[in-house]
Amino acid sequence: MKKAWMLAAAMVLLLSACAPNFGNQDEELVQQETDETNKKVTIPTYNISDSYYKMVLPFKAGAARGLTAENLNTRLDIDEFETGLMRIAQDSFSTDDYLFQEGQYFDEDTVRSMLGRKLEGKDLEEAKKKDNNFQNAGLNPVKKGSPESSPNYLATMLEHNYLIKKNDKSVELGGVVIGLALNSVYYYRENIGDPQKEVSIDDKKIEEEGKKIAAEVIKRVRSKEELKNVPVTIALYQQAPKTSIVSGDFIAKSEVKAGSTELGSWRGLNEEHAFFPNSANEKKHPDEAEIFNRFKNNVDNYFPNYTGVVGKAFYKDDQLREMKIEIPMQFYGKTEVIAFTQFLTGQIMDYYSANHLRVEVEITSSEGEEAVIVKEEGANEPTVHIYD
Repeated sequence: MKKAWMLAAAMVLLLSACAPNFGNQDEELVQQETDETNKKVTIPTYNISDSYYKMVLPFKAGAARGLTAENLNTRLDIDEFETGLMRIAQDSFSTDDYLFQEGQYFDEDTVRSMLGRKLEGKDLEEAKKKDNNFQNAGLNPVKKGSPESSPNYLATMLEHNYLIKKNDKSVELGGVVIGLALNSVYYYRENIGDPQKEVSIDDKKIEEEGKKIAAEVIKRVRSKEELKNVPVTIALYQQAPKTSIVSGDFIAKSEVKAGSTELGSWRGLNEEHAFFPNSANEKKHPDEAEIFNRFKNNVDNYFPNYTGVVGKAFYKDDQLREMKIEIPMQFYGKTEVIAFTQFLTGQIMDYYSANHLRVEVEITSSEGEEAVIVKEEGANEPTVHIYD
C-alpha cells in the first residue's frame, strides 16, 4: 500500500484536526450469549466514525457469505446494498448502542432455496423425487408461460445482526435487518448457450412484489427460535440494470415489532444515485448540474493533463448528501500532483462546502492512486493526502 504523506507544512494542523481520535485503544472483553454456549467476543473501544457500527471480534463471516456478490449485477450494487442496509439500520438501531455482526441465522442453502422459484405440478413432483426433503421454499413466482410473463423478482437476500449489551459482561442479539434486492430487469436464457434476453419490470410492480415477498420472509424469520422475539427491519432494494453507471436504490422499509409476524406500515425511502455530467440530470437536478459544470470547467482551464471529471451523487429526501468525484490525470511528476491537489482542495471548498454534504475526490493516474481529498459531513475543512 502506498504511504500517505501530507501536502505541505501548512496541512499538518489540518490533518491533525481532522484525524479520528481513537483515544484508548484497549478492548473490552464480553460474553455473547447463544443457545449453544457463551462465546467470548471483543468490542473495540474506539470507532472510526459515528456513521459506522463497532463490529465485534473475532469477525464472523455471514452464514450466507458470497451470495450478494454472486447475484447482483454490478459492484456498485453490491456496495450500496451492503452499506446502504447499514445506513437504514441506524433509524432503528443506533451506532451508540448497538454492535454489528454479519447475519448468522440464514445459511447459504436456506437463502439459495428462497431465491428459487416456487414449484407446482410436475416440476414439484420431480423435485421431490430427486430430494425427499425438498421444501419448495422459493420466493420467486411459479413459472407460467413465457419468462416475460413471470420474471424473477427477488435477486438476493442479505441478513445483518445487531447486538446490544445486556450488562457489563454480556451482549445479546438486539435486532435483525433483512435486505431484499429486487430486479429492475430480469435477465434469462431460454436454453443453455442461447443469447441472453431481458425483461424490464415496472417500478410499481417491483415494489408490489417486494412487499409480498417481505411478508413471507418475516414468517420465516419468526420460525427460527432465536429470532422470535427480536425487532426486525425489512428493506426493499431495487438494483440497477447491468449497463447502469450508478447503483440502484433502496425504495421502502418496514419495521416489525419484537414477537410479531405482522409487517408495520411501509415507509417510502426517497433515495437516488445520479451521475454527472449527464444530460438527463441537467434537467432533473439543474442546480447541482450547474455547480458540477462550473467545477469541471475550472479544472479544464487550470490543468489540461487529465482525461475527464465524473461525479457520482447521492440524494436523500431530494437533498444532495454525498458527492464522489473521480479525476484521472496524466502523471508528469510529484510537484504537478501537489499543485493540482492544492488547487482542487480550494475548489471543493468553493463549490461543495455545505455543512450537510460529504465530498470525496479521488485523483488517479496510470500508476494508481495519486491523492484523495475528503470533506466529511459537518466538517469545516477537508482532509488531504498525497500518496507516495
